[in-house]
Amino acid sequence: MTWSTTLPDETSPTPDPTATQAAPTPDPSLRTAAAQTKTAGLKQASNPPAESKTPKSGASPATGRKGISYADAGVDITSADRSKQRIKMLARKTFNRQVLSEIGGFGGLFALDLEKFPNPVLVSSADGVGTKLKVAFELGIHHTVGQDLVNHCVNDIAVQGATPLFFLDYLATGKLDDSVVEKVVQGISEACRANGCALIGGETAQMPGFYAEGEYDLAGTIIGAVSRDKIITGEHIQVGDVLVGLPSNGLHTNGYSLARKLLFEVAKYGPDHYVNELKDKTGAALMRTHRSYLSVIKKLTGAEVVSGMAHITGGGITENLPRILPKGMGAVVDRSSWTVPPLFEHLQHLGNVEDDEMLRTFNMGIGLIAVIPAEKIKKAKAILNRANERHCIIGRVVRGERKVTYN
Repeated sequence: MTWSTTLPDETSPTPDPTATQAAPTPDPSLRTAAAQTKTAGLKQASNPPAESKTPKSGASPATGRKGISYADAGVDITSADRSKQRIKMLARKTFNRQVLSEIGGFGGLFALDLEKFPNPVLVSSADGVGTKLKVAFELGIHHTVGQDLVNHCVNDIAVQGATPLFFLDYLATGKLDDSVVEKVVQGISEACRANGCALIGGETAQMPGFYAEGEYDLAGTIIGAVSRDKIITGEHIQVGDVLVGLPSNGLHTNGYSLARKLLFEVAKYGPDHYVNELKDKTGAALMRTHRSYLSVIKKLTGAEVVSGMAHITGGGITENLPRILPKGMGAVVDRSSWTVPPLFEHLQHLGNVEDDEMLRTFNMGIGLIAVIPAEKIKKAKAILNRANERHCIIGRVVRGERKVTYN
């Protein structure tokens, strides 16, 4: 993690000692007055004032004013340095033999394993946690948002067949709080370790006056790799392929602006309010961690039973599933094939939200869709059962124009 250098103190320009000015010859009529002034000046010089002429510590030599520091502008470099040391320790826990650099350099160095990826293609993704952070601020829960960030990014590249390699985070805040930063990065570190991903760098920015007190923004970038012949884009999807849905763990990291409006403004719930329909407190229901599907994805791709996968994030099934459908194909999804979690049903009830709006805003309980050729569905289901992964067949690929139809 890096921080900006301090701003220079304000100083007054030093006069040029070589500069001279010709003194005009005084008028004779003024000589008496000049002599009196000179005499007074000599007397004053022989009796200097008691105050020391040495400027106070931190003051400008030319003006006597105290110099302005970066801390005066709201940026605490000392606190930033303390945070950096903690971040280094958390990041090192994620390192593997491919990491060639330390935290604090100008860039992270990572050696790609060419034996594992003989014909490598790098896969990248960047994302943020969004307004789920507002709930985290309210509850004072900062550990899980780092996990949300990493898992979201991991899923985005895993659905293309990629293995996560390394991660970089960005945290920006108005005033640095060491304990909050440490909790956020601890969550990032733990999620990186769980996904076999190295945290090799990032940025923690102090931006006074830019964010409300106690708030911050969080984003991250992930880089992964896949051998060229193992890339999954959906180009091999065929009409008749089966759509298998895997459950989400709640809202994950999308739809929070609408969810917060419905729960906190319309229903007037507080974060600690227990809601019978949810069988949970509002805040706890909203803060459930975004799932990582990496483990189950590896099992499916390793067995070569998938022709495409869609991570269901912002836009819901309606907008994410078409992203992998080839031209000339659409999808039919049976809404009765899975049980929608109570949180989504309650949100819809609170705002009288239309079905189409729900389906293009929330994941509705489905966090990942795997497209399986019909002849491989039996094998795929066996793999999922062995992994104790809940799943359900939610529809099929049909002829159409990259659009989802619900029945």
